[in-house]
Amino acid sequence: MTETDSWLEEELLIVRHSGEIPEIAFHSSLYYLCEDPDGPQLTLGQPELNLLRRQVVARYREILLRDLNPENRDARIFRGLKRCIFNWERLGKFCTRQAMEVEAALRREIAEALRCFLLQETEEVQAGLRQSCLNCTREELDGFAREIGVGPEELPEDIEMLFCPQS
Repeated sequence: MTETDSWLEEELLIVRHSGEIPEIAFHSSLYYLCEDPDGPQLTLGQPELNLLRRQVVARYREILLRDLNPENRDARIFRGLKRCIFNWERLGKFCTRQAMEVEAALRREIAEALRCFLLQETEEVQAGLRQSCLNCTREELDGFAREIGVGPEELPEDIEMLFCPQS
C-alpha cells in the first residue's frame, strides 16, 4: 500500500463513520487531501472521488435506516421520521451536486423500510401498545413516500390515526 493509498483509506473511514451530515466530512476530506498546506496535497482522480462519494451515500443509508427501524423508536439514537425525510433531501442534494443518481436499489430499500415502519407503528398504536412517534405532518410523509416510490395504496389503511393527538 502506498502512502497515497493510506491517506485515502483513512479519509474514507472518516467519511463513512462521520456524524449526521456526511457531506461535511466529505468536503473536509477533499480539502485535507488536496488543498490543506499541512495535508498531502494530492490530485484525486474520478476513481478516488467516487470512493469518497460512495462513503457519503453509505453513511446516509445507515442514518436513514436507523430512523426507519421500529426497534430504535425509544432509543436515544432515534431522530424520527421528520429527520429521516430531511436526510433523504440532503442525500438527494448531495447526489445532485455531485452529478450522481440515488441508486434505485437504495430507493427501494428505503421505501420498504418506510412501509414496514409505518405498518408496525400503526398496528402498535391501534393496539394501544404505544403512542405515535411520528413527528412529521401527513403532507411531509406523503411527499417523502411519493419521492421514494411508495404509493398511497401502499400505506397502512389506518395511518391517519398516527397524526392525531394520542390521549
